[in-house]
Amino acid sequence: MEKLKVAILGGTGMVGQRFISLLSGHPWFEVKTIAASPRSAGKTYLECVENRWKLEDPIPDGVKNLVVKNVSDVKDVAKDVDFCFSAVDMSKDEIRAIEEEYAKAETPVVSNNSAHRWTKDVPMIVPEINPEHAQIIESQRKRLGTKRGFIAVKPNCSIQSYAPVLFAWKEFEPKRAVVSTYQAISGAGKNFKDWPEMLGNVIPFINGEEEKSEKEPLKIFGHIENDEIVVAAGPAITSQCIRVPVLNGHTASVFVDFEKKPEKEALIEKLVSFSGEPQKLSLPSAPKQFIQYLSDDDRPQVAKDVDFERGFGISVGRLRPDTIFDYKFVGLSHNTIRGAAGGAILCAELLKAKGYIDAR
Repeated sequence: MEKLKVAILGGTGMVGQRFISLLSGHPWFEVKTIAASPRSAGKTYLECVENRWKLEDPIPDGVKNLVVKNVSDVKDVAKDVDFCFSAVDMSKDEIRAIEEEYAKAETPVVSNNSAHRWTKDVPMIVPEINPEHAQIIESQRKRLGTKRGFIAVKPNCSIQSYAPVLFAWKEFEPKRAVVSTYQAISGAGKNFKDWPEMLGNVIPFINGEEEKSEKEPLKIFGHIENDEIVVAAGPAITSQCIRVPVLNGHTASVFVDFEKKPEKEALIEKLVSFSGEPQKLSLPSAPKQFIQYLSDDDRPQVAKDVDFERGFGISVGRLRPDTIFDYKFVGLSHNTIRGAAGGAILCAELLKAKGYIDAR
């Protein structure tokens, strides 16, 4: 199979670096172009990131000598690639404009950014949950006047550790949930070298996270109607989002009520048996087991469980009855793999398998 040629928009930041790391050796996709801000344009990728590479894995050899392009030179960036991943660091208005410009240049955009998550004909996809939302792309193309260009997004990293769990339990009709997320510093694009004041510290505020945590699951759980995605009526979710001194891994503490009262064993069975289109299609990045349940009282733990299924899986534990709600549990997901670049790559694999992304 000839690999599709990929551009990374915003390839020098932490999420862009994770895209490049995960795509090294990918069987379907190959990074051909890296684009970033004008201050990086004209330099090799190695020159741009050598002193600010944030990942544990080394910079892949295949991209070190790529000359970084100006992300605003859309025609130049798009001309040699089949589609692009977006991790640009701009204002939301600027991101909306530039992603739409790439789509109108007939270059599909799979975005890690939040700017288009509430555009009504842009699918926000967790591939195991709502692959059918890709069908809205045809309506979006009509609006944009494109034949192959479109925008698809992945949701916020903070919801990955609990939204799939609520979806796996959908037959029991979750009706309300209280969620507290304990979020790693890499979610802010930083490590401890960048952010030493986080050592031994907890910050009880992350700008914009609580609204995303409460509302984005409802779009994912929604349906397509009249050329737009209609959000689901429930479950009602309220959240608090807290930054903690952890490098990778978002943990969620969740309390949930159901319309239909399930037994604990039935809930666990639904988690461990749950799979979706990525597993059915054997997509390259798909975890074989999407959700694992851990019965030990002290699991899941970031140190032991964040890399489950190469960071593409979700870990759940401490499921037990509650005195006020029906049940409570703890979830864990890798925020820069499943929650960011990896989730976008899995989304692109789904869109390729479904025929929405192809070679020019």
